[in-house]
Amino acid sequence: MSWSDRYPHRFVPPALAVGLAFGLGGCFTPLYSSVGGNLGGEMRAITVDPVPDRLGHYLRDQLITDLNGTGDRPAPHYRLQLTTSERVQTALVDVTTQRPDSGSVVTDVKWTLLPIEGGPPLASGAVTSFASYDRSSQRFANIRAARDAEIRDARTLADEITTQVAAKLGQIQPAR
Repeated sequence: MSWSDRYPHRFVPPALAVGLAFGLGGCFTPLYSSVGGNLGGEMRAITVDPVPDRLGHYLRDQLITDLNGTGDRPAPHYRLQLTTSERVQTALVDVTTQRPDSGSVVTDVKWTLLPIEGGPPLASGAVTSFASYDRSSQRFANIRAARDAEIRDARTLADEITTQVAAKLGQIQPAR
């Protein structure tokens, strides 16, 4: 009796995995593929509405860079509206000084992609980000640490929003 006769089940999972990989490989389309449309050009044609507050400034600036890092300004086709809310949570409190040792900036952003000429929203979504920072007994060090956490939050949120917008725009863009 040969080895393959004794252990036929050992070949089934690898063969199934290879078959699925080849079978499903044709279903995958890269997000920024030039086949079937120009998603990169459509992403550059998104203008980001102004957002109030310091966090909004950081977030808008990062989104503009992520969406259109080329520097050229095509005519906008879409408008991205953002609504932000931010809160600070203290995670740890020093038992001797009764002061918080660390904090977390928690930021929620709701975004809506609208056609520039008006009309119903094309896509919308929401993202949340947490950025922790160490607190000290110095007031200005705490302010600067919280601001650095806001900047980290803005970068993370911009990356997530850009990915979500690209995915949604990739779904609706061929209809354009």
